[in-house]
Formats: sequence, C-alpha cells, structure tokens
Amino acid sequence: MWPAIIISGILVIIIIIFISVYNKLVKLRLRVENQWSQVDVRLKERFDLIPNLVETVKGYASHEKETLENVINARNRAVSARTPEEAIDSEKGFQGALSRLFALAESYPDLKANTNFMDLQRKLSDMESKIAKYRQFYNDSVMRYNQTKAVFPNNIVANMFGFEDKQFFTIETAEKEVPKVSF
Repeated sequence: MWPAIIISGILVIIIIIFISVYNKLVKLRLRVENQWSQVDVRLKERFDLIPNLVETVKGYASHEKETLENVINARNRAVSARTPEEAIDSEKGFQGALSRLFALAESYPDLKANTNFMDLQRKLSDMESKIAKYRQFYNDSVMRYNQTKAVFPNNIVANMFGFEDKQFFTIETAEKEVPKVSF
C-alpha cells in the first residue's frame, strides 16, 4: 500500500513540475514575442521615413542612382521580413546601405543644409534611439528565456515540447552609431 502511495505522490510531483516548467516557458516565450513586436513597430516607423529621405537626397544627388536604389532595396527586404530572424538579418544590410547614403550626403553641402533633410535626419536619429531601447528590452527577454530553457529540468520539458532558442538582435559595432552628418 505505501509503495503505491509513494509512487503516486512522486508522479504527481513530477507532473506538477512539468506543468509549472511548461507554463513558465510559455510565459517567457510570449514575453519575447511581445518585446519583438515592440521592436518591429519601431523598425516599421523608421522604414516609413526612408522614402522621404531618399527623395530628398535624390533631389540633390540624382546621379547617385545605385546608392539610392541600394537603400530602397535594403528597406524593402527589411520590411518584407516575416520572422524576427529574417528581420535581424535584413537589418544588417539596411544599416550598411543607410550609412552609405549618409556618407554620400557629406559630398553635397546644399543637401546637408536642407531643412527637410535635417528634419528627417533628426527623426531618424530619434527613431534609432527608440529602436536601441526596445532592442535592449527584447534581448533581455531573449536572454532570460534562453537561460531558463537551458537549465535542468527545464531543458527536458523544453526539448519535449519543442521550445527553441531565440536569436538576439545584435548589430555590428560599426553600425551601432547613428550615421552623423556634420553641418
């Protein structure tokens, strides 16, 4: 009689642990997804600024067609990203194209003095700051999720139910700074 009660008690404890771990992992995964949606909103807001920026630059540097097309193509790839992983990968190309656009602007003093260009650059700089803040929140959530998923006994439950690691949103060191245009 006692062995059956002990075995039943152990099974109940194991089931409770599994349910608790599963619920914790789901909650953390949902937090990561929510944080990503916050980053995604900011990225889309920034992408909405790019066509106006390109049009402003085009007015002064229309013969720089390749650079302008690269920016638009990189923006379109980033906007069409369906998953955080795709967005993170496309962001690297977008940052590089945007840096080249601002480097191009350095060659055109009239463009640098254009109030529309300066306003768009300020808005872009503000948006980059917001993206950096939300990217940090996202990365913090990813770290907590990945760490929780990796430890015993959570890793057993995570593997049983297909919880996968989430990717950090990092950018290259050279891309971390908002491109500066000196006036």
